[in-house]
Amino acid sequence: MQVENLYFEYDNGGFALKNISVNFGRGEKIAVIGSNGSGKSTFFLNLNGVLRNHHSHGKIIYDGIEINKKNLNMLRSKVGIVFQEPDNQLIASTVDSEVSFGPLNLGLSEEEAEQRVLDALREMNIEELREKMVHHLSGGQKKRVTIADIIAMNPEIIIFDEPTASLDPLNCEMFEETLKKLDDKNITVIISTHDIDFVWRWAERVIVFHDGEIIADSTPEQIFMDDDLLKKTHLKKPALLEVCLTLQEKKIIQNNQYVRSVFEFKKMFK
Repeated sequence: MQVENLYFEYDNGGFALKNISVNFGRGEKIAVIGSNGSGKSTFFLNLNGVLRNHHSHGKIIYDGIEINKKNLNMLRSKVGIVFQEPDNQLIASTVDSEVSFGPLNLGLSEEEAEQRVLDALREMNIEELREKMVHHLSGGQKKRVTIADIIAMNPEIIIFDEPTASLDPLNCEMFEETLKKLDDKNITVIISTHDIDFVWRWAERVIVFHDGEIIADSTPEQIFMDDDLLKKTHLKKPALLEVCLTLQEKKIIQNNQYVRSVFEFKKMFK
């Protein structure tokens, strides 16, 4: 997927996005970070086609095809988005009707749509919720249903906007297990988050937004070692990176030796 010179203009003439150009490869694990109001959510809604209107200028190209009004549904079938608040995404009364809505609107047969629903519910480990009323579910269950919504569409790219913002530690752990399953399927995952420690632990690539622009796009190591960038965007170093830098200063570990998880950290001292 390619984005070329994308702008998004407010009604008052200001710009939420300014000259965004970026490519996404298959199976990438990408974190998008930046302060509130930096343009991340607006960018996501353009990637999914929700905000592709007269306020948008620039190209979005998918599989070599430039997206326009006629093929917008193709983009939406390939790029799924999971919103921060589940209630903003859930529209049906039961879990079954909710998860089947997307596949049926793709024009699939009832049999194929039902199989997509079963597979998605199984992926999210919520098969027992199939006949439940959506408004009776807990916040964590609703979040898993919204992810099942997108999985049932069989997308190639899934976007998560602040996915762990309202989740407790158990549901955060379950969400990371879901990410591992998506990685196994070679699905491109793009996540907006303020959880810097999660970014350090999970992402292979980090894109930094500031004032509607992409000002950095690199590996987590390069992003979080750039003190000028962190100061400009009011970001902090991840805790494990701070620990590694301290250990390097104390000559306990080698320079440029970093770990991404507590598990890796423990292995260093075995």
